[in-house]
Amino acid sequence: MTTIRTRFAPSPTGYLHIGGARTALFSWLYARKHGGTFVLRIEDTDLERSTAESVNAILEGMTWLGLEYDEGPFYQTHRFDRYKAVIQQLLDQGKAYHCYCTKEELDAMRAEQMENKEKPRYDGRCRHRAEPREGVPPVVRFRNPDEGEVVIEDWVRGRVVVKNGELDDLIIARSDGSPTYNFTVVVDDHDMNITHVIRGDDHLNNTPRQMNILAALGASIPHYAHVPMILGADGARLSKRHGAVSVMQYRDDGYLPEAVLNYLVRLGWSHGDQEIFSIDEMIQLFDIDAINHSASTFNPDKLLWLNHHYLMHGDPAHVARHLSWHLGQLGIDPSAGPDPVEIVKAQRERCKTLVEMAKASEFFYREFEQYDDKAAHKNLTPAAAAALEALRENLAGLTPWGKTALHEAVAATAEALGVKMGNVAQPLRVAVSGTAVSPPIDTTLELLGQNQTLARIDRALEFIAKKS
Repeated sequence: MTTIRTRFAPSPTGYLHIGGARTALFSWLYARKHGGTFVLRIEDTDLERSTAESVNAILEGMTWLGLEYDEGPFYQTHRFDRYKAVIQQLLDQGKAYHCYCTKEELDAMRAEQMENKEKPRYDGRCRHRAEPREGVPPVVRFRNPDEGEVVIEDWVRGRVVVKNGELDDLIIARSDGSPTYNFTVVVDDHDMNITHVIRGDDHLNNTPRQMNILAALGASIPHYAHVPMILGADGARLSKRHGAVSVMQYRDDGYLPEAVLNYLVRLGWSHGDQEIFSIDEMIQLFDIDAINHSASTFNPDKLLWLNHHYLMHGDPAHVARHLSWHLGQLGIDPSAGPDPVEIVKAQRERCKTLVEMAKASEFFYREFEQYDDKAAHKNLTPAAAAALEALRENLAGLTPWGKTALHEAVAATAEALGVKMGNVAQPLRVAVSGTAVSPPIDTTLELLGQNQTLARIDRALEFIAKKS
């Protein structure tokens, strides 16, 4: 039985975007389900646009998503000698030839074809050229078959038939000797024994040409699955204007990687009506045959809903590891305050992103600069001073400092003053957090600690006194 081998082969000309991440996920899932091998290949032959920063962005995105690769990363720029040898092999076998046509000649040829309402294509005029052309550095073209057809048994699109007469002779090496994309892909897939190519359907037009080159090399043809594109809400292809950004931007915006993966797997694939999938469930249930034939629409609200689900139901220790990074982005050392695991438990019900959670938890780790105006105006009043003074007295000697004792202390203060508990708890909340919103007051005080709680009550009493 043949071992399944899939690959993800991004071009390092930018960040790892959502469409690329979905392709990587589908390829990774298929390999994992079948005990196969997932290969990462960096297609960096576009020397002008490829950058080390983009390579790092791709690797960083793969790591954050947890899409570990079994082999690679392989870089095409490290394989130029191999491509050169295969090109020479095709030349020696008469399956490729040197083309000396100038740009001006090619432009004139295409203009004439368009004027005659013909499909613009290279007409093969250099196929039988016997002598080199002085002063013109040649490209190398693949001699595409004239007769017959290419049949793609696509696992998503179904049977696709392309007549060879519709394909012209593809350039496989530029005039400077550098290989072209469609050629390097073929050699790599052959050398790396790729059995299944899962990629966007924008590559479908390349597939017949690539299959013909593979056939010329005597190589086996992999199975192809061309996945429909992702659309924005307006029906246009997803782009930056729809908010399609680097996968790492979703990290920066406070999303968990498992929420992004769960969302991506449902962009074009389904298993009944199930919406929530663990990684293990994805691996167990994923099948190429279940990929939708039509394009998917990106829905940011759905992603946000999923993220809140994972914040609510994920392992608090796991969520806390990601929260700690976001606290660090605010200049907070998570070790200088309450355990982030406890912060997650306290905040996850009301926060939909880790950015929101980190900002809402900032007051636990450092003094806030000022009170929220509306909250202070309503709650830090001379009438509230008596409640805060009584609370301070009750809390100063409280031991142990725990939720049950804190709840009882706040309730006892309210009862002694003859007011509702909210008339005591809300001024206290504003005093210690600076805002009218926080976790339950007993949880808030427990996490803040006794010394900080007393110090902030003192600060609030000074604020009320100055305002009076």
